[in-house]
Amino acid sequence: MGTFSRAATTTAVAAALLAAAPAPAQASTTGPADTGQLPYSATTGVGVHNAYEKSTYPYFADALDSGAAMLEIDVWTNAFGRSWRVSHSNPVGNDNNCVNAAVAAELRAKSRNQDLGGCLADMRAWHDAHPGHRPILIKLELKDGFQGKQGRGPAALDALLKARLGDALYRPADLAGGHPDLDTAVRADGWPARSALAGKFVVELIPGTLEEDNPFDSLWTDREYATHLRDLRAAGRLGEAGAFPAVHHAAAGDPRSRYADASIRPWFVVFDGDAGVYAGGSVDTSWYDRNHYLVVMTDAHGVAPAIDGTNPTEQQARDRVALLAGRHASVVSADWYPLPQVLGSVVARGGE
Repeated sequence: MGTFSRAATTTAVAAALLAAAPAPAQASTTGPADTGQLPYSATTGVGVHNAYEKSTYPYFADALDSGAAMLEIDVWTNAFGRSWRVSHSNPVGNDNNCVNAAVAAELRAKSRNQDLGGCLADMRAWHDAHPGHRPILIKLELKDGFQGKQGRGPAALDALLKARLGDALYRPADLAGGHPDLDTAVRADGWPARSALAGKFVVELIPGTLEEDNPFDSLWTDREYATHLRDLRAAGRLGEAGAFPAVHHAAAGDPRSRYADASIRPWFVVFDGDAGVYAGGSVDTSWYDRNHYLVVMTDAHGVAPAIDGTNPTEQQARDRVALLAGRHASVVSADWYPLPQVLGSVVARGGE
């Protein structure tokens, strides 16, 4: 289980609430006119890093309105704070743009700095107001890992996801169908069409920075949740699971080979790592595409030639999306929140 360093410092809470918010952005598509009919794994969208921060979006509803294909949230679970905290660098409290809305009218009318349950509530309230919205990948970075002894283990996360998102959540069991595991399912049947995933959230889990740097943590988020999925399937209870664990960090070959327990490898069909490594030529990214695996390529701006991480020109950002789509990215992630016209773009994966 993840442990927490007392040396971590708290961050300041942002100032007053911002009153006005832009009208919801509609997800747009570029490329083939029938992009919505392509399998989810056959398209490339654009994600926003740390979309929960108030400096990025005043409210999480603004992030949902942006048209982005992926939104990232950082979560803390250590014993020094309550619940599932959402913050970038405050490990004991909440510092974010979520308001715990019960209905759409509350999305920009309540106090911010809520926990993960509050962020999920915002998603559900927004979902109810936008039926048939684009599929949205919600990337949860568990900064210090699961804390089962504190009531914040994999099963507790599943229960929270179910309680707050309900039928808006696309689950591992939905993808697995009658197959024995996720790998077999996607190799045989692939992912549903984007149109079939309309109105759904897909939750991805990655190990957090503190967890990966903690020499006392030997059970990271990825392995712990994949083991959880395997065991649920064996017990006939896979339908309880709410998230997809990701293999973190780009590597050549099949990076699932890093897991000594081969029985958990088939539960990984999502991969997440640095775009520069994926695009650098050492990784056969077409292998992921052929097998219908999702690949989230982060820090897209850093791929040579580097462009601005927040405010590139629209053409620079579109060119980078096209480049990484050609390298078989499922999601191209950066901090391009000032460019909603780029965030809403969806192109054919592989540059077709």
